[in-house]
Amino acid sequence: SLVGSEMCIRDSLGAGPGGAGAGRGLVNDRMKIFHCDGFPLPLPPGHRFPIQKYALLREAVMSAGLVPSESLTVPEPTSDEQILRAHDEDYLERVKHGQLSSKELRRIGLPWSSELVNRARCSVGGTIGACRAALREGMAVSLAGGTHHAFRDHGQGYCVFNDSVIAARTMQAEDGVGRAVIVDCDVHQGNGTAAILADDPTIFTFSIHGAFNFPFHKEPSDLDIGLEDGTGDDAYLEALRAGLERALELAQADLTIYLAGADPYAGDQLGRLLLSKAGLAKRDRLVFELCRGASLPVATVMAGGYGRPIEDTVDIHLQTVRIAAEF
Repeated sequence: SLVGSEMCIRDSLGAGPGGAGAGRGLVNDRMKIFHCDGFPLPLPPGHRFPIQKYALLREAVMSAGLVPSESLTVPEPTSDEQILRAHDEDYLERVKHGQLSSKELRRIGLPWSSELVNRARCSVGGTIGACRAALREGMAVSLAGGTHHAFRDHGQGYCVFNDSVIAARTMQAEDGVGRAVIVDCDVHQGNGTAAILADDPTIFTFSIHGAFNFPFHKEPSDLDIGLEDGTGDDAYLEALRAGLERALELAQADLTIYLAGADPYAGDQLGRLLLSKAGLAKRDRLVFELCRGASLPVATVMAGGYGRPIEDTVDIHLQTVRIAAEF
């Protein structure tokens, strides 16, 4: 049974131990890591979005020595052609030229600037780069991405462009991928991803999230698991295993894009679940093990995390990268 959860499948479709210190000292000389914290994002003082986490995470990854320094790469920014595989041209042009309305910007939650556009392009480029590297090496990571609230014609929830959809469709168009699966373990449902891909049978969407958390209107993914507030490690992991096994069986994919949100953590301001850091490590290991068992390359992106102190979020993201480097 799925304890404390509700599983919903769209009608048309009919754990090893781990922790923050796991794998310490390991150097993976094949896994590529993409980062874009060098692209500044000016925000007003006191803004809620934790922009500092990205530079702190890259520094932590470098200090941990998980990969050789040359394996940390700034990605190529995504192109208009790639963005238009997921988004309307009118929306893209208004983003580029600062023509979004005040209402649209409030929905995104970030002030417009040319730096915002550059940063959003780089974030998508990191996911594309991680997908391409994962196809070669089996595993790759972007220290950004997971912008799953971006819809075809508007942004939402700190998300301008939907990196997972753009990357999956770019892999299909440019790299010979037939089918992909998006495994979304951010605490917030991937509503933009689900909406864009609602009529696309070649990309399977799986989201496990807080049932009563943002977004308050959920778009139907191919497979959704909505969890009660206060769900802890054991119930979460039980639900994830059952859901992911089903998702991989139904997806029959060639590539996984994994959104490894840090926000199911008990100490997250926006999470409302009660996972421990050790539980999140088991989550990551479970995803990687099931995907490896299905011979699926995995591109891992960071998605959300709003812990206070911010070091908690950085610890959780670093833990994800550390575990990825073991595979």
